[in-house]
Amino acid sequence: MSDENTHSDQAHGANGADAALQALKALQAEIQETVLDTVGAVDAYRIRFLSRKQGQITELLKRIPEVANEHKKRFGQEINAAKALVESRIETAAAAFAETETAKGPAFDLTLPGRAVAQGSLHPITQALRLITRVFESYGFDVAEGPEIEDDWHNFTALNFPPDHPARDMQDTFFIEAPSHAHDGILLRTHTSPVQIRVMENKKPPIRVIVPGRVYRNEAISYKSYCLFHQVEGLYIDEGVTMADLKQIIHAFARTLFGEDVKMRFRPSFFPFTEPSAEVDIWWKDENLPDGGRWMEIMGCGMVDPNVLEGLGIDSEKYTGYAFGMGIERIAMLRYGIDDIRILYENDIRFLEQFS
Repeated sequence: MSDENTHSDQAHGANGADAALQALKALQAEIQETVLDTVGAVDAYRIRFLSRKQGQITELLKRIPEVANEHKKRFGQEINAAKALVESRIETAAAAFAETETAKGPAFDLTLPGRAVAQGSLHPITQALRLITRVFESYGFDVAEGPEIEDDWHNFTALNFPPDHPARDMQDTFFIEAPSHAHDGILLRTHTSPVQIRVMENKKPPIRVIVPGRVYRNEAISYKSYCLFHQVEGLYIDEGVTMADLKQIIHAFARTLFGEDVKMRFRPSFFPFTEPSAEVDIWWKDENLPDGGRWMEIMGCGMVDPNVLEGLGIDSEKYTGYAFGMGIERIAMLRYGIDDIRILYENDIRFLEQFS
């Protein structure tokens, strides 16, 4: 290489170094002079100087090869100092903004009156169920529960419903597995009576239980019927239990729910698992009706059929018993003046707020 070329390269290197140093000095001045008076200005400041792709400090780092070897160390130190200054100014500005926000106090006015907290309520079905349960527990009844998915035997056969008995048509059933042989169908229970069967299978008399729960029937939906509803059934088995005992407990229950002056009547009826059987009505006052009211059914009841007792290994010569069952929705509708069962399942907040 000729001396002329060598001198040319040295001159070019010196010019590049001078340009890089001048750019660094200009950058340091910008770092000091930029005003950071808003959060947005701080963000723009950070991006302008520290961005990895387009930050000005990043660009200067790329120019280190232009600097002569004897100046590279100092040049790198100056860049690091500039970077530290940027970070320091960002941290100081952020702390100042945070302190200002704290000094302003909370974003709400503590002198304003408080807001009422919305109060929930128990669903009318739940209220009716709890009341019914308390009444019978006060007379010594235990509470029993069982599965909602039942087999044909517990739901029908053990309750004196033979496989081809027309009484099965009284309840439109949701079958999960249709029966291929007698007793082997799987279904959604149509009443809570299967729990009574399970209790009698596992406990010897005396037995005194109520069975609350949800039941399912494939019925047309209307103002008075739904595809699911809730029941409370009762069972009392002991020596010497009579129809008079049944009438006494039902009358006591009716007085508690509908008042001491309640009028009630028993009408002969038919249920496969009780004999004799009856339906219970109460007189519901309504001044808009010609007679001043009307009879309304609230439950079915009767003496447990001896065939049911014998089928479960209970001596029907020694023990007798009564059973009863009522729909909780019907009780809730009577107590709270609800004339359409469907509204109990619509979750209309305007309706539910009335029970808070």
